Amino acid sequence: MKTAEIRKMNDEDIALEVASLKRRLYDLRCQQVTEKIQNTAQFGQVKKDIARLLTELNARGAAR
Repeated sequence: MKTAEIRKMNDEDIALEVASLKRRLYDLRCQQVTEKIQNTAQFGQVKKDIARLLTELNARGAAR
């Protein structure tokens, strides 16, 4: 997810996307336990997307 895309989103959309990505991370962890995951790099990608979203959300809160 690109930073420009995140900046176009409103706060509610960002919160929904964070929740969705956290669920995705949970699913990846479950797949890892059952050894059904093929691409372990997805962990890092999902974590970074969550961090980008939360950073933008916190920056908006600090600007207010």
